[in-house]
Amino acid sequence: MNIAGNINHYDIRKKCGGGLCYDFNKVETFLNLKTVREALGVGDLEFVSCSGTVYNAMLEDWMKNLEVGIPALLEDGIKLLVYAGEYDLICNWLGNSRWVDAMNWSGQKEFTASPTTPYLVDSEEAGILKSHGPLAFLKVKDAGHMVPMDQPKAALEMLKDWMQGKLVRTS
Repeated sequence: MNIAGNINHYDIRKKCGGGLCYDFNKVETFLNLKTVREALGVGDLEFVSCSGTVYNAMLEDWMKNLEVGIPALLEDGIKLLVYAGEYDLICNWLGNSRWVDAMNWSGQKEFTASPTTPYLVDSEEAGILKSHGPLAFLKVKDAGHMVPMDQPKAALEMLKDWMQGKLVRTS
C-alpha cells in the first residue's frame, strides 16, 4: 500500500518490508507450535498474521465512530487506555490525543487540563502519559504501529500497570 509516498505508514523511520511492514514470522512459528496450540485450546487451527476471514468479518466495523460509546464506559468507571507509538503514521499519536481530549464526558475538562508526564520503565522514559480518572493516554517512545514489537518491555509494563490500576503519572 503506497498511500503516503514512499513512507512506511506503520513506522515512518523504517522501510516497509513485506505486506504488513513488520516481520511476523517468529510470532507465526511460535503460535503454530503444537504445544502452544494445545495450551490455547485451538486444536489444529493454523495461526496466520493476517487472516482474510477475520478481515472480512471486521469490515463492518471499519471506520466506525466508537467515540459515541466510550464516554458511557468512562462514566461507569471502566478504565480506558489509549496508546500510540510516536512514529506510527496510520494511527498517529497526535490524532489519537486530539480525539481523546475532545471526547465529551464528565471528566473531559479535568483530563484536558491534566499535565503530561514521563512514563518510566526501569527508570527510563518509555513514553508520555496523560491521565484523569478512568482515562489514560500514552504516547510510546521509539515505537511505530506495533508497539509490542518495537518496545516489548514498555508494552508489557504499560499493560501490567494499566490492568493493576498503576498507570499513573510519575512526576
